[in-house]
Amino acid sequence: MSDPTTTNSKAFLALADGRIFHGLSLGAKGNTVGEVCFNTSLTGYQEILTDPSYTDQIITFTYPHIGNVGINTADMESDKISVRGLIVRAPSRKTSNYRAESSLEAWLEDNNVVGIADIDTRALVRHLRDNGAQTGVISSDGMSEADAVATAKAWEGLEGKDLVGQVSRKNQSEWDQGSYNLDDASFHSPAAHKHVVAFDYGCKNNIFRKLTDRGLKVSIVPASTSAADVLAMKPDGIFLSNGPGDPAAVGYAVDTIRELTNTDTPIFGICMGHQLLSQALGLKTFKLKFGHRGGNHPVKDLTTGKIEITSQNHGFAVADDEVPAHVEVTHRSLFDNTVEGLRVKNKSIFSVQYHPEASPGPQDADYLFDRFADMLK
Repeated sequence: MSDPTTTNSKAFLALADGRIFHGLSLGAKGNTVGEVCFNTSLTGYQEILTDPSYTDQIITFTYPHIGNVGINTADMESDKISVRGLIVRAPSRKTSNYRAESSLEAWLEDNNVVGIADIDTRALVRHLRDNGAQTGVISSDGMSEADAVATAKAWEGLEGKDLVGQVSRKNQSEWDQGSYNLDDASFHSPAAHKHVVAFDYGCKNNIFRKLTDRGLKVSIVPASTSAADVLAMKPDGIFLSNGPGDPAAVGYAVDTIRELTNTDTPIFGICMGHQLLSQALGLKTFKLKFGHRGGNHPVKDLTTGKIEITSQNHGFAVADDEVPAHVEVTHRSLFDNTVEGLRVKNKSIFSVQYHPEASPGPQDADYLFDRFADMLK
């Protein structure tokens, strides 16, 4: 395979504040606009790029060398690439992994994803860290820099936008696929003993696999499904998934969750599900300056005093200035002390802001799926 950094045409990244970064095109030629943010994970670029939580975002990888293990079908977290664009320092010259079915470069081209390589990602990340995540345009088809900056400034951004409604599946479906076994190169499917209804707000496949691993039959429903329809399915538990965008723009989901919290059915929420549950319980959400994205985020479990290294991906967080008496904050970020988990007192309802299913990332929080499964017994 040829070296993308020597054969590709010129491209540039223009930020809404006028900062320009010059590099080489990666993937499809063209223009793309989105919120530019960064992820500090060292591995798992395919899982990150196919995570629906990254809808309308342009991802910058802080790790410089991306693409060395290629792309394979088994590691997809959804059925398509979710990001609007990709920014890397040094795309791999070769794909070297026995599971690879495609190179990163070819995969981006086949899916019409515009990217840029060979820019100083350290300078870009410092800029985003100091000035906050902002809109940007990647261009590799002749757009002027002035037009790109104007396009970035004009883009509506993520606040107030209901992306959940865009990415959620439109029809109910069933899931019975457990985790992937490298030894026999297949997904296992354990017998199911309990039934969970999972709201799809933009869910990663590995969450469904983790639930299935615990002997749970998973019925996946659209984000707009009513509480009455869910309860008519007689679930043993309810799961609230991750997803993209502003949780304050998904009022219909908050109303549904509020109804469900008035039942005795156990509820477990992750990321967007955590934020929506928090709103249903009376808390508010806000946009972070540059978000938490990566696989090395330390979180303290306030109930045990233990520290977990977690996988995270969120640009919004739950505010803790007005915590209702029946709600307990259970986890906090050791980076900025933001709320990372909560539970409802005297009920089997809890949630976390981070991603215990990893993919990619550490497995420290895998026990949370066991906790949920135990609640159903």
